[in-house]
Amino acid sequence: ELQGLIGGHEWRKKGVEVPALGARIHPHYGVFAPIRHEYVELVAKAPLPGAAAQITAFDIGTGTGVLAAVLAQRGVRHVIATDNNPRALACATENLVRLGFAKKTNVTIDVVEADLFPDGRAALIVCNPPWVPAQPNSALEQAVYDPDSTMLRGYLGGLAAHLEPGGEGWLILSDLGEHLGLRTREELLAMIAVAGLKVVARVDIKPSHRRAKDATDPLFDARAKEITSLWRLAASAL
Repeated sequence: ELQGLIGGHEWRKKGVEVPALGARIHPHYGVFAPIRHEYVELVAKAPLPGAAAQITAFDIGTGTGVLAAVLAQRGVRHVIATDNNPRALACATENLVRLGFAKKTNVTIDVVEADLFPDGRAALIVCNPPWVPAQPNSALEQAVYDPDSTMLRGYLGGLAAHLEPGGEGWLILSDLGEHLGLRTREELLAMIAVAGLKVVARVDIKPSHRRAKDATDPLFDARAKEITSLWRLAASAL
């Protein structure tokens, strides 16, 4: 825990370079740090459901605010970034100010305290929930572990009711939990179907981080097989 605290301080002080932004994001302790660049790249490149300047997007569980910033940089005119973690709300607000979005007139990013969804509907709703369905043991692990897939289930369960007609929900998720035997692909697909959603498309990317190539890592076998995906979801036709 102490090592994590020291590491968190260094990240916050120096920042993490995010190529998709061409800038650095400064994570607070206990907030997921965007050191896994591949998931940010997926959001930076996936086709938007409509003209960027004409849509509103929700960033659910914004954390550092990195995905909200990427969407705004792509020209999305209004982004509402939500989180229920006070650390994350402070972190996202600080990063978005540091990146200069508070002074821009062509885009608006609102950081809102909410348990998942804000009021209203959006053409695009993005969520990058913690990837591993297990119990965290510290504040640092809360950014990585999602006990019983609670956040994932909540996002999927509320998505259809908050999408505008023709809108999409983007779920960014690693399959590491599947390779660790904590969740199956069939269970994930069942969650999507039960929520009244359908898969429009899926974009996959292999991790490029150091541990994926470190044969001495205890989780090397799982990490070597890991794929990070952006699932493009839409409401199923009635």
